[in-house]
Amino acid sequence: MAARSVPAYLLCGYYGENNLGDDALLTVLLREMPQPCRLLVTAHDADALAALAPDAEAVNRRSLRSVLRSIGRVDAVVLGGGSLLQDSTSLRSLVYYLVIIALARLQGRPVLLWGQGLGPLQHPISRRLVRLLLPACRSASWRDQASMDRASRWAPQLPMQIAPDPVWGLPRQSWTGGQSIVVCWRPSPLLGLQEWTVLLNALQGLAEELDAPIRWLAFHRHQDGGLLDWLSDQGVVSSDLRSRSTTVVPTSLEMVFASVRKARLVIPMRLHALILARLALCPMAALSYDPKVEAAAAMAGVPCTSLDALPDEQGLLSQWRAALDCPADPEQVERIRSGAALHGRQLRRFLPQR
Repeated sequence: MAARSVPAYLLCGYYGENNLGDDALLTVLLREMPQPCRLLVTAHDADALAALAPDAEAVNRRSLRSVLRSIGRVDAVVLGGGSLLQDSTSLRSLVYYLVIIALARLQGRPVLLWGQGLGPLQHPISRRLVRLLLPACRSASWRDQASMDRASRWAPQLPMQIAPDPVWGLPRQSWTGGQSIVVCWRPSPLLGLQEWTVLLNALQGLAEELDAPIRWLAFHRHQDGGLLDWLSDQGVVSSDLRSRSTTVVPTSLEMVFASVRKARLVIPMRLHALILARLALCPMAALSYDPKVEAAAAMAGVPCTSLDALPDEQGLLSQWRAALDCPADPEQVERIRSGAALHGRQLRRFLPQR
């Protein structure tokens, strides 16, 4: 490798895809990289990446060939945040990241896993492949106990750490309250029109009681941005609920905080919406489509309802009323933030530096 004055690292993740949760992960990871360094970052939207990391070089994440070619130009590869080693998105997605790990090791570049979840791995071939390649990594930090336990069985020699999701490491915000209801909902196979009707009737009932506006916070522009319109087209959104509702598509974390800090209640379904709103100490009641959401809610003292065990309208209303205008305990949030710092320490301990 040609001599360079500073080390170079390739950060791989679901970046530049108009998903605020992954943007939040990248924001934290950029802060935790040792300085000085040169960064190559996989991203689909280079302009979106430039807004977060103006000095980083974008590598087209949708071109595996481009990503693999970039490995030879760096000192290490970091798989940064989220659940990249899973096949619920697709087996192809899992193979994409495993090929990166394999080629990096063949070229003598260490691979570090940062803030990861391990799984779901639904197919036997997925489990065999991950079990084969996981020990080839240099270190790992996991964001949940189930991932840590599985990794410990499959790669007992791999140095690893467990800590709360890295996004908890962002600065705490202030809650002012007194205005809207904010929902951060996403499509889910757990929700048919009957279940959506229960949720929407409860939401309308609460909004009428409070005479409050409703802000639909679309964390993923493409998946969430059209949800209200789609539900309206299905005939399950009343005229009153529609008139109170506004879809907000944030383009930055600052816009997210600006939306949630004025809420009387935030009802998140997405993991990182829950985390960001709790960092702002917002009153919350979560809806869970995935165990990772339930785990984060339990850790942060947020009441949570699983979508596969949805109560009736009155049950939801009772939970939401109880959470209304009740901000988080700042000391509890600060303890979680302190724990999340372990991801960065683990990364810097094993990352090759010059």
